[in-house]
Parts: sequence; structure tokens; C-alpha cells
Amino acid sequence: MSQATELAAAAGSTDPRVGLRAVRALRRLLERLEVVQVDNARRQGWSWQEIADSLEVSRQAVHKKHAGRPAVHGTGEA
Repeated sequence: MSQATELAAAAGSTDPRVGLRAVRALRRLLERLEVVQVDNARRQGWSWQEIADSLEVSRQAVHKKHAGRPAVHGTGEA
């Protein structure tokens, strides 16, 4: 099982301690994945509006969150 699958399963635990830790870990994973994919989209010439539409947020929100940070160069996977 992948880490994400294991975390998703743990998030459904009846033990709140286990479930909440998994939710926190999933949030961190999601944030990292968003950064990677926003950088990927920008490298491919996507506009902030196209990215925002795909994420279902405003252009201003995605620009504010991602425009000022250094780009991440891939995930280490081929």
C-alpha cells in the first residue's frame, strides 16, 4: 500500500488520535503535491487563471499562495 492509501485508511480510524494525525499528514502531503503541480503548470506556460480554475479557487488566491515562493524542481520521480 502507498503512504497516501495508508494515511487515508488511518484517517477513518475510530481512534481520534490516529485519525487526526493522519488528517494532519494528509494535509501536508496535499500541500506538497499542490506546489509540485502548480510549478509543473507554470513551467508548461499555464496562466494563474488556468491554475485557479483547475483548483477551483480564485486567481488572486493561487497567485498570492504560489507566486512569491521558489519553484520546486520535480518530485524526484522519473
